[in-house]
Amino acid sequence: MSIGVFDSGVGGLTVHHRLVERFPEADFIYLADQANAPYGGRPGEEIVELTRAGCVRLFEEGCDLVVLACNTAASVALRRLQQTWLPGYRRDVGRPVNVLGIVVPTIEAATGLPWEHEAQWREEKAEKLEILGVFSTPATTRSRVYEIEIDKRRQDVAVFSEPCPELARMIEANAPRDELAATIQGHVKALATRIGRNPDRAILGCTHYEIVADLFQAALPPGTPLIRQPDATADALERYFARHPEFQPGTGAVRRFLTTGEPGAQNSLVETFWGGPLRFEPA
Repeated sequence: MSIGVFDSGVGGLTVHHRLVERFPEADFIYLADQANAPYGGRPGEEIVELTRAGCVRLFEEGCDLVVLACNTAASVALRRLQQTWLPGYRRDVGRPVNVLGIVVPTIEAATGLPWEHEAQWREEKAEKLEILGVFSTPATTRSRVYEIEIDKRRQDVAVFSEPCPELARMIEANAPRDELAATIQGHVKALATRIGRNPDRAILGCTHYEIVADLFQAALPPGTPLIRQPDATADALERYFARHPEFQPGTGAVRRFLTTGEPGAQNSLVETFWGGPLRFEPA
C-alpha cells in the first residue's frame, strides 16, 4: 500500500517531508487540494465534504492509510469521517482503510500524555499555569479543539489561540519574507496583548506555518519552545504501525505529488523548504 498525505495546499509538505525521512522505503502519495485552498475560512460542512473527497481520491490511488496533514481538516472533519463515513466505505471497498490526523499527535506532544489519558478533575486550581499559545486558521480556532482536549488532560496548562486569517494564503502565494515576517509579528503581538504576556510555549497549528517556523521563532521571545507537528506526527505514525501490522507502508520508496489546482512546479518558498524542485501531477 501507499501512505496518503492530504492537505488543502502545500503546508502538509512539512509533515510529508518528515514522514519520508522517518520511513524512507515507504510509498507516499501527496494530494494538495489547491483548487479549494485555503480551508480555514470555509464553513464546516464544506470542509468535511472536501476532506472526504480528498481521502476518496487517495484511496482510489491505492492508499490504505491517509494522514490529514491539515489542522483545519483534522479539527473539523476527522471525527465525523471516522464515525459516520469510514465504516460504510470500508464495507464498500472490502479492505481495511483508515484516516488519521495531526491534531491528536500534537496534543500528545503538548501534554506529554497519551490521547487516552484524561485528568481527574480537581476543585483546587493549579499553583502555576503554563501558557500555551496556538497560532492557527480561523476554522481551527473556532473548533477550540486544542483548548478542549488539552484541558481534559492538563489543568496546569492554559491555552490561548490566535487566528491568522491570511497567513496560509500568503504562504501558498509565495509572499515576500518581509511581508510574512510583519504579519507573523502582528499575530504574536496580538496574542501577547490578549494574554497579558508572551506564551511559555507555542503550537504552530497550521502546517503551512512550519514553512516559516523561523519567522515565528524570531517574533517570539528568544528560546520559546515550538511544538513541531511534523515530528509529533512521525512519532505517532511509527507507534500506529507497531500496533496495526495490517497496514504496511510499502517498500518501493514511491513519491507522487498530486494537486487539484495547477500542476507543475511549486513556488520557490516551498522548494526552498523542501530542498529541491517539486512538480505536481493533476489530480
